[in-house]
Amino acid sequence: MPTVYITAPRDAASDLAAFLIEEKLAACVNVVDCDSYYRWDGEVFEGDEEAILFAKTTADRYPKLRERLEAEHPNDVPCVERFDEADVLDSYAAWVEAEVR
Repeated sequence: MPTVYITAPRDAASDLAAFLIEEKLAACVNVVDCDSYYRWDGEVFEGDEEAILFAKTTADRYPKLRERLEAEHPNDVPCVERFDEADVLDSYAAWVEAEVR
């Protein structure tokens, strides 16, 4: 059961989270506001208002989540990183599996 780490502009985060749930690509998405610091096209951005989305999905649904998220995300190069679980409660894993079928 992977967790997918995604960053997005704050004004797009709620729509992306809802989209992932509605499409049954994730069972749950947590959205956390953050300030991002990065370099893009040689320019440094400091304190850019973004959100982190933690999407809970399954290994089977991850490829489709990644594909659809890349198409729907407002950034040219979206941050999408997959973290595989080292340990998870069986009951939680069963719930995620049931929600993304």
